Amino acid sequence: MSTAPTTPSRKIGLISLGCAKNLVDAEILLGDAKRHGYELTTETDEADVVLVNTCGFIDPAKEESIGAILEAHRRRLHGAKAGQKLVVGGCLSQRYSTDLAKQLPEVDAFLGLDEIKVAGAFFDRLLEDDGEGREGALVEVSRRAAYIPDYYTPRVRLTSPHTAYVKIAEGCNHPCSFCVIPRMRGRHRSRTIESVVKEVEGLVTSGVKEINLISQDTTYYGMDLWEEKAGPRQPVDEARGPGLPALLDALSAIPGEFWIRLLYTHPAHWSDDMISAIARNPKVVPYVDMPLQHIHDVMLDAMRRETDSGHIMRLIARMRAGIPGLTIRTTFIVGFPGESEEHFSALLDFIGTTRFERLGVFTYSREEESRAAKLSGQIHGGTKKRRQREAMLVQQGIAAEYAASQVGLEMSVLADTATLGRTEGDAPDVDCRVHFTKPVVPGEFHRVRITGTREYDLVAEPLG
Repeated sequence: MSTAPTTPSRKIGLISLGCAKNLVDAEILLGDAKRHGYELTTETDEADVVLVNTCGFIDPAKEESIGAILEAHRRRLHGAKAGQKLVVGGCLSQRYSTDLAKQLPEVDAFLGLDEIKVAGAFFDRLLEDDGEGREGALVEVSRRAAYIPDYYTPRVRLTSPHTAYVKIAEGCNHPCSFCVIPRMRGRHRSRTIESVVKEVEGLVTSGVKEINLISQDTTYYGMDLWEEKAGPRQPVDEARGPGLPALLDALSAIPGEFWIRLLYTHPAHWSDDMISAIARNPKVVPYVDMPLQHIHDVMLDAMRRETDSGHIMRLIARMRAGIPGLTIRTTFIVGFPGESEEHFSALLDFIGTTRFERLGVFTYSREEESRAAKLSGQIHGGTKKRRQREAMLVQQGIAAEYAASQVGLEMSVLADTATLGRTEGDAPDVDCRVHFTKPVVPGEFHRVRITGTREYDLVAEPLG
């Protein structure tokens, strides 16, 4: 008895660039595509559709994205599946799709940030489209991004099984002069506490041990929900609105052993209640990712950061006093327009005296359409790189001393592999690692004793 042949699944090859927020977008896109019968393949030559999920934040990221697009096209000219379609998504597509459709005839289609929720139908249409009546690439990009995922949004997780990113909000309301993210991702919009809790409950039930909360500004979470009733710029707390402290309390009440990590916070919106929420909830790791960008008031004002040096210094002191064992990760920008040697020296002094546990330094990138791009006093590229090197040299000494201070301590470490793990003070992909002296079970917490260092990484002996 013969059986009818089954129709093979259509396949998607993904090249995802940029930050964790972009990664979640890719997971949602793949989730909708899976509902339409698509499957993910790691072999892009076998794919019916190759999607390059781009970053468009700064010039190096844009260059990397363009390079990935052209490389994907080159590969399909040499042995890729017949009829393969090349699609560009992500921030670069959202921001420049009209121009790129003219400049990159190699691309078959452009997909916007809001369109990730209908990616499956879009791919169907693209594969069935013969181009009749249309000149150039298929472009599906909303003018203003307004979408935000919910707990029931299908996702194909791309992280390790034991760690996940949860997007609690989307968009940004800050006026930072060097940044164009609000133009790409729209105004800040928060999910409800109930929505986030339901998603995290499902992840923990599936075995996830680390929940990384992300958005463009995590500390602004819930303020827009309160503002709908009270008007803009009103303070939010547990009694009056669904702010971040209330969310942390609700997530900490979920049964199970897991970490909650707070990423992408802004110094303008920290409160004593938020500090207390981290301290009173053992599942929330004492780790704060808070980009400060600069410390000199002239630079902070030019950057339109909505904070001053006094606020920043007092906030750090309150954090360290209120959160035992706190690890602070921050980033700074050097070479911003008008930054003098005096301004830069103030930053070096601040790094040296504050002694951040984790720190990165970036050179200023002149983004078109940003306010800073029009400022006078643009800094020469060589000066930017020199300042970056000098700042990182200061931090390297601090980081080495901090790592050495951990030797002899016992702590819990989350194993990413049999030989590598991370402490509470290390976020995935961006921070340091722990090297185990003998193999352990991946995806689980292990009690260890720190026995040495490898530059900034730690060496640990598993106990028990």
